[in-house]
Amino acid sequence: MKKLPKLTVVGAGPGDAELITVKAINTLKKADVVLYDALVNKELLQYVSTKAELIFVGKRRGCYSYQQEQINDLIVARAYSHGHVVRLKGGDPFIFGRGAEEMEFAAKYGIEVAVVPGISSSLAVPAYQNIPLTKRGSSESFWVITGTTKQHQLSNDVALAAKSTATVVILMGMGKLSEIIRLFKQENKYNLPVGIIQNGTTPQEKVGIGTIDSIEDIVEKQQLSNPAIIIIGEVVYHRQQLLQIQQELAIKEVV
Repeated sequence: MKKLPKLTVVGAGPGDAELITVKAINTLKKADVVLYDALVNKELLQYVSTKAELIFVGKRRGCYSYQQEQINDLIVARAYSHGHVVRLKGGDPFIFGRGAEEMEFAAKYGIEVAVVPGISSSLAVPAYQNIPLTKRGSSESFWVITGTTKQHQLSNDVALAAKSTATVVILMGMGKLSEIIRLFKQENKYNLPVGIIQNGTTPQEKVGIGTIDSIEDIVEKQQLSNPAIIIIGEVVYHRQQLLQIQQELAIKEVV
């Protein structure tokens, strides 16, 4: 009996293999085909049936194994030839993951669609480094912005966010770091804390902490690059404050 065509877009979480949901794991187990991205932890593929087809469709630094149009066509073709296609994406598929676009495309061809949310890197990566996006007395809200738009330009929202008191989280923004820093300097926020976390929640994680005035030098010194998340705001200092408390307690215990 031929299987009904179906697409489920699944969020794989920010990198740590344990930060995937139970629902996502159960969905992977039922997949007939899994199309997975470059930022997906390969350990998660162990949950896929040995009978299922695995296809890498990742994008890294301008290198594309498949263009987005090809991925869309592949989803439709495999759904009709195999049945249940799982599109496995890093983080959450609805946070700059193009999951909505792929679901709309598949739906036009009569394919049943569903989504399994994932833990977004915009939230989890800062949290892993003890940086809360909101904190009473420091930040009442936060922006999550893409650093590079479809036109490969810096989002206009960054300039708006620079004027606010909110925490600003920028994904895919390392290539535009100088432009981002310039916008915050125009608002005279030279001393505003900045954290940059590369390969967050993974063993390859690297962290740079500074201010608007110093972060570019820190990035160069520590050779930070994509994939990385930029966090701008007073909440970045929570990490240092927590560390200081822990150190003071340790000194008291020794004394």
